[in-house]
Amino acid sequence: MGFLFWGNNPNISERSSSKIPSRLTEFFSPMATRERTARTLDNQDRKILSALQKNARLSNAELAEQVGMSTTACWNRTRQLEADGYIDGYVALVNQQKLGYADIVILEVTLDRHEDDALARFGAALAALPEVLEAYLVSGEYDYWIKVAVDGTAGYERFLREKLYRIAGIRHSRSMFALRCMKDVPSMQV
Repeated sequence: MGFLFWGNNPNISERSSSKIPSRLTEFFSPMATRERTARTLDNQDRKILSALQKNARLSNAELAEQVGMSTTACWNRTRQLEADGYIDGYVALVNQQKLGYADIVILEVTLDRHEDDALARFGAALAALPEVLEAYLVSGEYDYWIKVAVDGTAGYERFLREKLYRIAGIRHSRSMFALRCMKDVPSMQV
């Protein structure tokens, strides 16, 4: 399970974030509310981002050594990258196969209606389903592209019958089981 401490995450409501101890909330909330401004990344910024993408658990001293900076300069630069919005959060990537969700299904869904309230309701319902790893409102023949983790065909059937098809407004869906993952990165590589 991953924990995002700040950033734009529609899956975290005020109610769910209240489960975070208040000291952490007080510490991280200023980062969430700072205005993020665009600035040009220099070589040192890119080195820091690249090192943290490979191992976000590095201590500041280890990170500073890897990127060739003093610990103070590295700390300040990393905090500035966070404040500027280049770092959205730090997460633990969990092995979904170990949790019993060995298969990925790609779903394409078309809704009956396309008014803002219908799209908002469907999006909120998708966000509440733990099997849904990613969901996008897309252009083209289908309205949504959805990535779902399931436990085989029986798990997928349960997901459809017990969860997805209970969401009102679905006109049509099409699904594909992924045979092999060719590339899987949690974010854009620097």
